[in-house]
Amino acid sequence: MAEVADPVLAIDIGGTKIAVAVVQPDGTITHQLRAPTPKDADAAATFAPAAEVIGKIIGEAGLSGRQRVGIGSAGPIDGPAGWISPVNIAAWREFPVVEQVRRVVAEETGADPLVGLAGDGHCMALGEHWLGAGADVHSMVGMVLSTGVGAGAVINDQLYAGTTGNAVLLGHISVNAFGPLCVCGGHGCVESYARGPAMVVQAQQAGWTGGDDAEALTADARAGDPIAIEVIDRGMRALAAGIAATATLLDVETFVLGGGVAKAGEVIFTPLRQHLRDFATLSYVQNLEVRPAILDNAGILGAAALAQTLST
Repeated sequence: MAEVADPVLAIDIGGTKIAVAVVQPDGTITHQLRAPTPKDADAAATFAPAAEVIGKIIGEAGLSGRQRVGIGSAGPIDGPAGWISPVNIAAWREFPVVEQVRRVVAEETGADPLVGLAGDGHCMALGEHWLGAGADVHSMVGMVLSTGVGAGAVINDQLYAGTTGNAVLLGHISVNAFGPLCVCGGHGCVESYARGPAMVVQAQQAGWTGGDDAEALTADARAGDPIAIEVIDRGMRALAAGIAATATLLDVETFVLGGGVAKAGEVIFTPLRQHLRDFATLSYVQNLEVRPAILDNAGILGAAALAQTLST
């Protein structure tokens, strides 16, 4: 982590909300605001609430002069080009978010800011590596198991983003070449089996009638429902295969798993760890460890960590 004496501005963009925070060098959040992400709006109208809260929080915090700003966003993204095309924000296709944020911050502070962009999985990894479950290791992969399966990697204490900022997209590793068509266009991706909505659909198709969300499914599995247990087991086997493939490629032993589905606890982690034994078989990944995430705000803290690396 770079030694930065001043607070930074962190922005976390998701399909339902956009969060903006002022984060101190030690990770303390001193100011934070949120705005809902508009639905069915054009690109400019979708950005307008974000621009409003950015301006408001800069005023509340009394920020002036050149600022460091980190942006974490759902993807795909193009970090070098500064655009995002989140699949869950229909109005933004190659939306120049870095340019737009730079404009707003410059207008409010009177100076052109330094702005960095990373995927939300990468920011989760950065946050957990800085102040969370991966703070004791130099290399780790952070994962989000929720409506999708996101991931990002910190290698030798540096974010590994790849050429465009989309590296380590674990959810779209194919674990079954003959599997179902994924929304990405591939076949048998990890997401097709392990993401929350996919497991719910699979359970319903098998006769489960306990609800329509992953929280209900995991609760029923905890209570002993055989369909819920079987579907989650199948999903975690697919996730284990994706984790093992990623560990084999990156030579990383520590994985940190967060997200709404992962909050179910051992009903998720127990089958996941059991299945890892079938896939993590090479000598250098046999000690692979999957830890639960411990931060509730890893995205914001990861965006702040990204901002701290920006050089003047």
